[in-house]
Amino acid sequence: MSAGRISRRERAAWGFVAPSLIAIAVFFVVPVLSAMLLSLTDFDIYALADLGNLRFVGLQNYERLLTNPLFWGAMKNTVVFSVLGVPLAIGMSLGAAVILNARTVKWRPFWRVVFFAPFVTTLVATAVLWNYLLHTKYGVINWAITSLGLPAVDWLGDPRTSIPAILLFVVWKIFGYNMLIFLAVLQTVPDDLYEAARIDGAGPWARFVNVTLPAIAPTLLLVSIISVAGFFQLFAEPYVMTQGGPAQSTVTVLYFMYEEGFKWWNLGSASAVAFILFMCIFAVTMIQLAVSRRLGGEHT
Repeated sequence: MSAGRISRRERAAWGFVAPSLIAIAVFFVVPVLSAMLLSLTDFDIYALADLGNLRFVGLQNYERLLTNPLFWGAMKNTVVFSVLGVPLAIGMSLGAAVILNARTVKWRPFWRVVFFAPFVTTLVATAVLWNYLLHTKYGVINWAITSLGLPAVDWLGDPRTSIPAILLFVVWKIFGYNMLIFLAVLQTVPDDLYEAARIDGAGPWARFVNVTLPAIAPTLLLVSIISVAGFFQLFAEPYVMTQGGPAQSTVTVLYFMYEEGFKWWNLGSASAVAFILFMCIFAVTMIQLAVSRRLGGEHT
């Protein structure tokens, strides 16, 4: 009887998870395997018209990519976006969450809505709005700069300022999402821990380092993994704001993949780009997990 009950429970459990597993298989596993096979072929517009033109080329797509300077330029831009953007986004959102978590802050629900609103606003619409804000002649930002007697800046037309301009927009866009995650976990930290640290003479910074950070470490890891994956998959922002320019200074790996697949119709090469990007994100995620475990072991 006991074995029968366990068997029935297992069947019931599989019945509950089966729809999700089927959805994952249909919309994730099958497309991923198809893309992997596609990356080993020369699938292009001719093969799209007639599958008889499709040929198996093995690793030639990967070899061409690794010797393509345009791909390495896109990879460099992606790394720059990630290295600068992830710490900035996490630092600003965590700082805002700490401030909003203070008991003295008034209208907390209002500020949550204000900061979260950009995240749920259509990305293309906000990107177009920022294009106007950053416009060389008519933008509000340059109007403020010239009012101070300084020369106007060609934010999106100069390779030296195009990445910082897009980076500022991306951080502003995702700021509220990360902030709400941090705010939710900060509200679960017991006040007794802060009170004990205060009695021991710890100041605000010491309480933040020794109480807040250890308490929110798992959430901090989660947000960092999500942020890294998001910055590595940056596409819509440079596509709408600069079209990869000027001088390809804002072409990201995903933007390069889009052009390979849907501008030049080299779908086999585009699939290879997708797998290289996947391996990069996977490797960085594994490094983050390893560092987190090591730091967690040192603190225990």
